[in-house]
Amino acid sequence: MRVAIVGAGNCASSLVQGRYYYEDAKKDDFVPGLMHVELGGYHVRDIEFVAAFDIDKNKVGKDLSEAIFEKPNNTYKFQKVANMGVPVERG
Repeated sequence: MRVAIVGAGNCASSLVQGRYYYEDAKKDDFVPGLMHVELGGYHVRDIEFVAAFDIDKNKVGKDLSEAIFEKPNNTYKFQKVANMGVPVERG
């Protein structure tokens, strides 16, 4: 499932981190923050982030994996996110 992020803020940070944190979860696992690991035949690991947009000068031009941890974001960092090859564009 291809996903574009509009606004690389705290919610986006949790979504991106969660995608990688739960990628190996089994279908019937209990995972805090998710109602279902699999929904409509899609597993959380099927999410592919393909584009990202933000207006913050500290985030624009950076890879999404870096931008989600830039200030003013203050979401708890619970998962390391490798470079995704998804630059944050101004938008």
